[in-house]
Amino acid sequence: MNKVKMQEAPPEERKRNFTEVTLGYSKEEASTEAKRCIQCKKASCIKGCPVEINIPKFIKEIAEEKFNASIKTLKEKNNLPAICGRVCPQETQCELKCVLNKKGNPISIGSLERFAADWEMNNLGSQISNFLKSQISNIKIAIIGSGPAGLSCAGDLARSGFNVTIFEALHEPGGVLTYGIPPFRLPRKILCHELEYIKSLGVEIVPDIVIGKTFTIDELFEKGFKAVFIGSGAGLPIFPGIPGENLCMIYSANEFLTRINLMNAHSFPEFDTPVNIGKKTAVIGGGNTAMDAARCALRLTQSEVTVIYRRSESEMPARKAEIEHAKEEGIKFEFLTQPIEFTGNNSGFLTGIKCIRCDLSDID
Repeated sequence: MNKVKMQEAPPEERKRNFTEVTLGYSKEEASTEAKRCIQCKKASCIKGCPVEINIPKFIKEIAEEKFNASIKTLKEKNNLPAICGRVCPQETQCELKCVLNKKGNPISIGSLERFAADWEMNNLGSQISNFLKSQISNIKIAIIGSGPAGLSCAGDLARSGFNVTIFEALHEPGGVLTYGIPPFRLPRKILCHELEYIKSLGVEIVPDIVIGKTFTIDELFEKGFKAVFIGSGAGLPIFPGIPGENLCMIYSANEFLTRINLMNAHSFPEFDTPVNIGKKTAVIGGGNTAMDAARCALRLTQSEVTVIYRRSESEMPARKAEIEHAKEEGIKFEFLTQPIEFTGNNSGFLTGIKCIRCDLSDID
């Protein structure tokens, strides 16, 4: 039986807005896909999951239309199933280990996880399932950063009975989920729902606190916190180190996506935070962040967007689906191409990029 393909918004329609591209499974589609699972006795897919979700169990529950049981199974190990079902790279983890992958047609584990989480959200409404909630103790633990690591850690600790407070530097929680991933991949209502679930476990999220500036880690201990988890993110962007990289109109992906996602530049002029892009946009890199930046630029300008990548397409670290979506939307790709200089005018603005063509060599 072939994998059930998830429906998607048409490219010509979706490239003009920031609404979600993938539309999710219907109840019938999810049940059909779940029934493809052969329920291995030694399920290698579990070993491929970083948090070791009981994957055959939650899939079997979907096949039997026991959706409440399915989300409960998921949340025994994963506090953010609606998010992970959308952005977790299942094709290199659980789905890679799926026995059916030997025939090139693994179970769509991520899509089924998303279905169960969305079913919970759509059917419970404003209620939040907290069947794993524990009695909160007076042992206080501080989490620095409200990104995926901080939220996951906070959820697990709260379920174990600890009194958890998350300190976030920005004015909205979520970390890279908020400022790095565009709404067409992770809608804001999904993120808000997951944040509300973490809060329902007893976790407090305090924004606008920069640890090291507002107060130090030592001061956290003085305030009675018994332990501190630091999940402050991946740090500063790395530039290519070539001439002209300080010209105006050159953005790091972090800055570009933060302006769009957190500052609502995608809704200009409703929000007075535009991003100056120009008539042609080049995105250097081949990862998921590069695909996000390229697809955002296309939606903002409806003009020419080109991805420049120094290796071939088969070496691109971005998810295959994201590359295919970008191509469908009309984004151009220049493979085996390496920028060596940014050129500009007398006013200090970018005018072009000088590149060289590359050849792949053996690994050395």
